[in-house]
Amino acid sequence: MPLIPEEPQIHESAQGPRATPASGRTAPTPRPVPGPRPAAAPRPGRPGPVRPMPPVQRAPRDTAVADKPGPSAPAAPTAAPTPQIQLIPASAEGALDAAEEAVDLLLDSGRSPGEVLVITTGEPHPWAAHELSFGEAAYWAQHDTGDDVFYADASAAGRAASRPVVVVAVNGGSDAAVGTALPLALGRAGTLLIVCGDPQQINSVLGAGV
Repeated sequence: MPLIPEEPQIHESAQGPRATPASGRTAPTPRPVPGPRPAAAPRPGRPGPVRPMPPVQRAPRDTAVADKPGPSAPAAPTAAPTPQIQLIPASAEGALDAAEEAVDLLLDSGRSPGEVLVITTGEPHPWAAHELSFGEAAYWAQHDTGDDVFYADASAAGRAASRPVVVVAVNGGSDAAVGTALPLALGRAGTLLIVCGDPQQINSVLGAGV
């Protein structure tokens, strides 16, 4: 019986993978996805575009006006200090002598004569009576000069100018005259008022705190 030769069998491992039959077209090559475009760099030698500066913002007029300080109000006048009051008990007959002693103490303590004014409610001081004998013009001229102690009657004390110290001798006169002379003397005294006389009469005019 004749032997029929067998066809050689080739294993796929030797031949490699089988090619899949194609339809005749090759598969398209995938395109890369475009990324963001880089910013165009300025060419050398040519500056890039310059943006204009923003306009300066001005403050509104209302704000500028509010910042300006307004006119300052005038300062209120300060009240004059109340002078100190001293009471020297004395009778109507001894009030003038007590006033003289008070003047001597003031001068000894350093007060100048031109700082002292003496007012009498009864009989005028002998110095005032003597000076008035030469006329009122010469009498008041010495007052205006202000070089010495000036003595005035209560009826004419309203014409006298203020002085740092006023001494009142309650040496007589009516209660109405005393009541007028004491407030007047208080208004003429700058720092000190000395009253020589009856304490009860004086307190009834100036108050119990004197």
